[in-house]
Amino acid sequence: MSRIAARFAALRREGRGAFIPFIEAWDPDAATSTALLHGLPGAGADLIEIGIPFTDPMADGPIVQAAGKRALAAGATVVNVLGMVRAFRREDDATPIVLMGYLNPVLAYGVDRFCADAAASGVDGLIMVDLPTEEADILVPQAAAQGIDIIRLVAPTTDEKRLPLVLRGSSGFVYYVSITGITGTRSTTAEHLGEAIPRIRRATALPIAVGFGVRSPAQAAEAVRVADAAVVGSALCSTIAANLGKPDLVPQVLDQVRALAAGVRGARVRA
Repeated sequence: MSRIAARFAALRREGRGAFIPFIEAWDPDAATSTALLHGLPGAGADLIEIGIPFTDPMADGPIVQAAGKRALAAGATVVNVLGMVRAFRREDDATPIVLMGYLNPVLAYGVDRFCADAAASGVDGLIMVDLPTEEADILVPQAAAQGIDIIRLVAPTTDEKRLPLVLRGSSGFVYYVSITGITGTRSTTAEHLGEAIPRIRRATALPIAVGFGVRSPAQAAEAVRVADAAVVGSALCSTIAANLGKPDLVPQVLDQVRALAAGVRGARVRA
């Protein structure tokens, strides 16, 4: 069983949802990003999503774009991102790691080489934002051969006819993009999730994570009342940006993670 499947199975037994924080690798620099990564499990992260910085992040809003720009200025590369995961695995062999990024850096690196190196580094899943379903064979077979889950994005505009096609070959979990638009610009609503998540459940047995429109502990709690996980990224990147150069940047972000994780953990508690 993969780390991702094992973690969701354990959470189901506990009767709670998962909290998945997103950080951009090397934002704002290698040392700070590494400290954040190593601190996330202790702060309540059930899975961790790491962004691979890219110069043209079409799905990202201004907040995550700025995080990627800081990371690239600090010298982030695909090799460095994989190195971060490898170092993390030396002290944590249980927390699932998902890389989120765009196809161009993977193609430049070499798909076969990337999948092999990612697996060797301890990567569990990949989210390739701009990989069309119709061209999934560019990456999916190589990732599957290395035991890496390919996590597909489902949007509010994904209709009933296309949904099975989008989910074909997916594994790990399904990432529901809860808003139409880019990251960090709007928030989702409980009413919307209450309509969207059951529709996706009818098409897959995989866990469903909600992202793009989740920023606060209350919104994270709303997400896991109907889905299986909440992903928060832009809010954490905002806190990093607000504390650049301050000695307490890492504690500030980890405190925010604790608050978000607490919201998720308390979401299904019955009075």
